[in-house]
Amino acid sequence: MNPLPPPTYSIGIYEGESPFDLHPASAVENPVISRQNFPKDTVNFVADPFLIQEKGRWHMYFEILPMGSRRGIIAHATSQDGFAWGTPQTVLEEDFHLSYPYVFRWKDDFYMIPETYETDSIRLYKANPFPHQWVFVKELLHGTFVDSSIFEFRGKWYLFTCPKPKTHDTLELYMADSPLGPWLPHSHSPVHRENASVSRPGGRVLVWGDRIIRFAQDCEPFYGAQVRAFEVTALSPTTYSERELPQSPFLSASHLHNWNHKSMHHIDLQQLSNGRWLAAVDGRRN
Repeated sequence: MNPLPPPTYSIGIYEGESPFDLHPASAVENPVISRQNFPKDTVNFVADPFLIQEKGRWHMYFEILPMGSRRGIIAHATSQDGFAWGTPQTVLEEDFHLSYPYVFRWKDDFYMIPETYETDSIRLYKANPFPHQWVFVKELLHGTFVDSSIFEFRGKWYLFTCPKPKTHDTLELYMADSPLGPWLPHSHSPVHRENASVSRPGGRVLVWGDRIIRFAQDCEPFYGAQVRAFEVTALSPTTYSERELPQSPFLSASHLHNWNHKSMHHIDLQQLSNGRWLAAVDGRRN
């Protein structure tokens, strides 16, 4: 008997008047990117979408898992409005697994921290040039980390990361003066341990004015079951506290739609110029 294929992830677009009131975008039919965007039987799934806007154009980076492979690669697609997306193309491929392409801007340049746990390190890449060419800059931390999520707050840089890629039950926090490091453990790290429901990062950390919202994959009862949201209520080089938002779980499976009827495990929220919110999410079906 042939084994059952793994669950299939696809990427969708949500929207809303606030980051806490999201729904599937009315202008498109989700998923907007899936294995169907590629030649038949070449891609197993697409997942982990991250957005960035440059010169009025949206750019999405995400993982592709080729059929029959255990090593993800990073792809890129563009959009004028954030809803209709062009043909994806590969932009970063290594001889080890890549996923979770956390792209961000720093000093007018674009950087990416993809998941590279097979190298026992967190690696930093830089666009040269943006958006299609990415070059390795340096190793930020040594160790087996997954879904590392970087953000700046009040002049300091912070990094959430999960050092337990199989149990998903620990969340560590590091800090630095710049993305280049050196990265040092925060005094309150690990933030969580032995709790697979709240530990593994689930998308871009939202810094919204003085508010910080981190998203976590709820890995109980299974990996990436849903996305939970936590507001960081105190953060400095010596303090840390958080509370779960009342809107949590933030993203859950939808039995109304086939593409995400099993689970959802990732979000990247972006505010539009008109004040509304756009979110790239992923979901999976069996």
